[in-house]
Amino acid sequence: MGNTVLAADVRLSFVESLYQKRETLFAGMIVHVIVAMAVYLRLNDPFYLFCALAVFCIWFCRVLGMRAFDRCDSSKFTLAETLLWERWYVAGSLSIAFTLGSMSAYALVVANDPFAELATISVTMATMISVVGRNFGSRLNADMIILAACLPLMAGFMLAGDPFMIVLAIMLLPFFLTTRSMANGVRDFLFNTVTAERETAQIAERFDTALNNMSHGLFMLDGDGRIEVANHKAREIFNIEDGLDLRGRSFKAALRLGTRNGKIDRGNLAQITSQLERLTSGGEARTLIKFDRKTWLEFTSRRRGENGVVLIFEDVTSRIEQDDRILHMARFDSLTELPNRNWFGELVAEKLSRVDGDHKVALAVLDIDDFKHVNDTRGHVSGDKLLCAISARLRSMARHKFVVSRFGGDEFVLFFPDAPDAARLTQLMNKVIDTVRGTYLIDGNKIYVSLSAGVALAPAREAILEDLQIRADLALYDAKRRDKNRWSLFVESMDAKYSARQRLKADLREAIRGETMGIVYQPMFEPTGTRIVGAEALSRWNHPDLGPISPAVYIPLAEELGIISDLTHGMINKAARDCATWPDHLFVSVNLSAHDVRSREIVSVVADTLDRHNLDAKRLHLEITESALMDDLASVRTILQELRSMGVTMAIDDFGTGYSSLSYLDMLPINKVKIDRAFVMNITEDERKLKLLRGVVHLSRELGLDIVVEGVETEAQLKLIQDNNCADLIQGFIFGMPMPNSALVELMNKLGNGPYRRQPVSMASHRDAGRN
Repeated sequence: MGNTVLAADVRLSFVESLYQKRETLFAGMIVHVIVAMAVYLRLNDPFYLFCALAVFCIWFCRVLGMRAFDRCDSSKFTLAETLLWERWYVAGSLSIAFTLGSMSAYALVVANDPFAELATISVTMATMISVVGRNFGSRLNADMIILAACLPLMAGFMLAGDPFMIVLAIMLLPFFLTTRSMANGVRDFLFNTVTAERETAQIAERFDTALNNMSHGLFMLDGDGRIEVANHKAREIFNIEDGLDLRGRSFKAALRLGTRNGKIDRGNLAQITSQLERLTSGGEARTLIKFDRKTWLEFTSRRRGENGVVLIFEDVTSRIEQDDRILHMARFDSLTELPNRNWFGELVAEKLSRVDGDHKVALAVLDIDDFKHVNDTRGHVSGDKLLCAISARLRSMARHKFVVSRFGGDEFVLFFPDAPDAARLTQLMNKVIDTVRGTYLIDGNKIYVSLSAGVALAPAREAILEDLQIRADLALYDAKRRDKNRWSLFVESMDAKYSARQRLKADLREAIRGETMGIVYQPMFEPTGTRIVGAEALSRWNHPDLGPISPAVYIPLAEELGIISDLTHGMINKAARDCATWPDHLFVSVNLSAHDVRSREIVSVVADTLDRHNLDAKRLHLEITESALMDDLASVRTILQELRSMGVTMAIDDFGTGYSSLSYLDMLPINKVKIDRAFVMNITEDERKLKLLRGVVHLSRELGLDIVVEGVETEAQLKLIQDNNCADLIQGFIFGMPMPNSALVELMNKLGNGPYRRQPVSMASHRDAGRN
């Protein structure tokens, strides 16, 4: 398809050449008319007058046709239109050639005049020769002119009757063929030349288009480092205007132009030139160069033997920025922009490699005290903002002093490469604590932050990051165990304590899972002491090696392990089982933890337990402390309402020691209030305590709630409570200590339904029963 289009284009150019240089046609017409008129004047033969007139008319028609051709837009010609104009031109040439051939034949056959023969044959032969010079553009035109001129002339020689004339006629045949061959040769040569030039031009145009539409810049340099080719992208990157010819200029000149146009930082010009010289000399095949503050170019060189080099380059700024972003994401915490765990490890390793082996280094683990409370009460967005604010304070003081990282949550880790002794470390840590601790304004809310920290100190040669972190974590645990808001330095004894604690955790998990936890009951009496009404179930753990473990020790461990609900479920099951064997008027009370009331699972557990032991729901009382109500009061209220709707009695335990105690009395679906022992402890000495107790009791009874007073231990306390009618039930050591189920049953049998007499012997008997 491409060759056909190219051939048609060349054919058109050849046809256009026929219609050019019309002055030769006019000159030929003048010569032909003069010769015809001269012969006419010599012979007075009207034939030649007619021929002169015919030549002029043919010329005139050809001129009109040429003018018509001029008015056409030849660039839009189809091949068929080109051939039509070619045939029109051939018709005119054929007419002139035939007229001249006829004049020659007429002179040979009819006129028999030497002048007429010489003049007409000379003009005819000259016209045939002109075919090579003017009419080669059309093969058809050349053939028609030669045939139209030669055939009448040959006929004339033949008809002359002279053998020598016949020889001349025959000799015209090779002359015809030679002339035709010459015309065709010239045409084919020019056709091939023009075709090759146009193909070369097309290839050059395509190459130029491809070159200037490359996404890469390109400079082609000769052996002397001078520019031979520079594409459009190269000019764009170097900010060189298109009108400036770079050919023949040195490549350094292009660099200077880039500097002048602001694409190359002047301070980097010498370094950039040096890098590119190594590239063009073959010292490097590829290099990455920073042209200015933001722009990065990647250059690749290709040698052209001894003829120079081709430099191909592209703007890779976006790729470098993307790589930097990916590297930043891999190295830094997305929230606080502090180094993450992996990058922190590399930074610490780099710091350790630059200090003396005997030099002391330190690692500190910081933990925000009660940070979960911030998330729960203010929301996670505010919590994240608080972490960012804390990170900003740490970052502000970290420069040249320590490396800081966020490992996750509210845990920050600091590495001190220069902690020569405990005194210096104390100074550094106190500075960190004082800087971070304080009040933060987050979303218009003031949030006070305190923190606990653990620190491990070691010589650089012995510093292994994982070991330092374990020791710092142990020190952090020690700081939190000692009431938080402090920092501790790791000592070897902490390791033993940690190991013992981990063992205790494992044993506790196994005890709860194996249902080997014990249960005891502390009885609740009517204020008059006449009978036992119920008992509170309390868990006990008798460790096989360590003996009895205090609930104050293992309850927090169970909460930390997340198994406190398993302990509660076991207690409910055992308490319901034992209560089912007691007299029908007795109830059992079981404590719920904050974890228990965070999901509806406790509702299912209670329902299944009551069904399993066929226990009336009203005989099961559940106690919840005020601290359990703080996380999500609405959800807790819904769960308590479901439990109460089952018939279970709900009580607030340790009332008066939490937050907003009075508001809970009205907001929650509770039946009973257990007043904490703190109200009773000094009730006989402090009149205000009594007034406070009476006020709480009065308010609770106004709301229809039963009152249980805990911690009653003396006769004086009991009498004061009785006299002021401050309790519906009494729970305390005065009536009995926590005791196994068998001892409780024995006590119930011993008391029967008779009144309890508060005598030393009777009191001792109750207490003795509790100890069994």
